[in-house]
Amino acid sequence: MKYSSDVEAAEAMKVAYDKIRSEIGNVIIGQDEVVKGLLTAIFCQGHCLLVGVPGLAKTLLIQTIASSLDLNFNRIQFTPDLMPSDILGSETLDQNRNFKFIKGPVFANIILADEINRTPPKTQSALLEAMQEYSVTIAGAKHALERPFFVLATQNPIEQEGTYPLPEAQLDRFMFMIQLDYPSYAEEVNIVKNTTNDVRYQVKKVVTSEEIMDFQHLVRRVPVTDHVIEYAVKLVHKTRPAAGLAVKDTNDYLDWGAGPRASQALILAAKCNALLSGKYSPDIEDVKAVALPVLRHRIIRNFKAEAEGISVDDIIARLV
Repeated sequence: MKYSSDVEAAEAMKVAYDKIRSEIGNVIIGQDEVVKGLLTAIFCQGHCLLVGVPGLAKTLLIQTIASSLDLNFNRIQFTPDLMPSDILGSETLDQNRNFKFIKGPVFANIILADEINRTPPKTQSALLEAMQEYSVTIAGAKHALERPFFVLATQNPIEQEGTYPLPEAQLDRFMFMIQLDYPSYAEEVNIVKNTTNDVRYQVKKVVTSEEIMDFQHLVRRVPVTDHVIEYAVKLVHKTRPAAGLAVKDTNDYLDWGAGPRASQALILAAKCNALLSGKYSPDIEDVKAVALPVLRHRIIRNFKAEAEGISVDDIIARLV
């Protein structure tokens, strides 16, 4: 650790975050909350799922973040014919007829899983071990992935033909589900101005892999008071129908609630949100600030909620 104290490290993390935001802002216009969510997931050593209609620069955003970090980056375009070995790698015979492992694109620091819902469950599940254990197993041999390691996946919510929705078990591995919305009128004017000329900004690398890992350890060392942890756990328990802390909206509109990973993600994300806001310990407002991206993919609406047009975000807002 190159910092003399955690306070110094916290200040360095805030400076690094501001530098990354500034660098990304030279390419991506608007989407401030989306950028903050992605960077929060990275600093918490979590994975992120971006959901948005085509043309909202989901892929460009992830590529720009990867360019601002001194990390190896690979993009995997998910298609219906993609096989697990196309992601993980495979054993092949070399010139001496000995088996040799050829690494797949998953062996990088940042993986862009583009349109992850376009490939069948067999191939989607190839990422499960990598996301949870930071390793892959090929032909009985375990291969560790280089750290830090992040999966940043994109998904199109409106085009369902030829897609395979992610199973709940894999959705739970993503720390955040972040939804991208259309830009405002003023933002779109700037986007058109910046992308229809012949000038392309070269993103500079502003943070190293060692600094990112230092910040990840720092986030876990941030102290949290018991009442903040209890608030986060109660919030998760409120999402579980027929549970002791379930409220009327939960029993009326939800089939399934969030599991313990949600409680862990709420606290980790709240710690990071506090540091990025210049605080040294999270409060309940920090938990509320990260509740939507942490919970929205971990709870399942019932038919009544769909029939009445009540979204998952509406239910979470009521619970918060």
